[in-house]
Amino acid sequence: MARPMRLLGRMKAPLLVLGIALLLACDTRTAAYRIPTPVPGDPDGFSNALYQATGVRLAPGHRVELVNNGALFDRLAQELAAARHSINIVLFIWRPTGPSQRLVEVITARAKAGVSCRVLVDALASRDFEDQVQPALTAAGCEVRWFRPLAKGPTVKRNHRKIVVIDGRVGLTGGFGIEEVWLGEGRAPDQWRESNVVVRGPAVNEMQQAFADNWQEAGGALLPATDFPRLPAGGLTRAGFVSSTASEHLTKADRLIQLIIASAQRRVWIANAYFVPSPGLTALLLEQRARGIDVRVMAAGPQTDHPEVLREQRATYPKLLAGDVRVFEYQPSLLHSKTMLVDDHLGVVGSINLDRLSLDEMEEGALVLSDPKVAAQLAKDFEDDLAFCSEQLRPAPSD
Repeated sequence: MARPMRLLGRMKAPLLVLGIALLLACDTRTAAYRIPTPVPGDPDGFSNALYQATGVRLAPGHRVELVNNGALFDRLAQELAAARHSINIVLFIWRPTGPSQRLVEVITARAKAGVSCRVLVDALASRDFEDQVQPALTAAGCEVRWFRPLAKGPTVKRNHRKIVVIDGRVGLTGGFGIEEVWLGEGRAPDQWRESNVVVRGPAVNEMQQAFADNWQEAGGALLPATDFPRLPAGGLTRAGFVSSTASEHLTKADRLIQLIIASAQRRVWIANAYFVPSPGLTALLLEQRARGIDVRVMAAGPQTDHPEVLREQRATYPKLLAGDVRVFEYQPSLLHSKTMLVDDHLGVVGSINLDRLSLDEMEEGALVLSDPKVAAQLAKDFEDDLAFCSEQLRPAPSD
């Protein structure tokens, strides 16, 4: 995500600015909680562990497709145009640029045709949405709500989820927002590198529930039963959607990240936009590497929208490099993906960054999947991106 410090724009919220700056720069978390180990790495065993940690199982019968970078908007427009009953959207960033105009035209056409349309945007991040996007949606019959309006008091507990659910049958999630930086192929400074998924199957109900939870907090009504249809098993992927909310103690996002790292038997490949792991996560990565696991981290490089986070990110490198973890910085643009690949079948794609804001303070969500074919595509994407990275090297020992 584009970090909230940069997104405040014209808003006058000095306490919020201070709070976010402190969270980003002064991560004082300890390693008090550690996921119980060992964690099974096989699909059945991991599903059981995932259920105990997050309440979500890896259910069979999904069709999952990776949709990277600007291709997301073509796919999103296609799926929205096919809506027959409902469109439910929660986003952190929605700005009045070219992608917005295109999608608003599709959504308003469906709303005028009788499709129920609900849009929830975070009050901090969607600058100019109220004046330049909301009127067209509202005029067409869409219901638009704001998550935690700033007038009610500043808070860093924002909604960072990116969820689109259509007819309760197809869901899209990942790291995307609606702005021009998400166009292109992720190979130029103004084209962010992004990873997203389109999913059909039982996990769509879990995505819909995450939307409904936020919608109710914002004052929206309960969704009709038709928004939660019985979803037939129609694919080969096992999957589940884990939603996380802020906690003073422990979130499902933190549980999920620790769980999937601890389950690795061969490799852990992480691509993450804002990589400032807690001491506990750092220790877990180092322990896995000491066991012979291939641990690689790909993070944002010089093309960043938040230099403060980059400095904190780079401060974590010496310990990781000393433990033989391989660290890469993506060079052409902002690496905005939030993906994980474990062994040859487990993957995570969603909105969770590995920093304190995502793991402790924000509404987040991620699709967890088990499928060798999808995992192979995640691996290929990671390897393709390595060609555009600079590997961080451990300093030579002094004489």
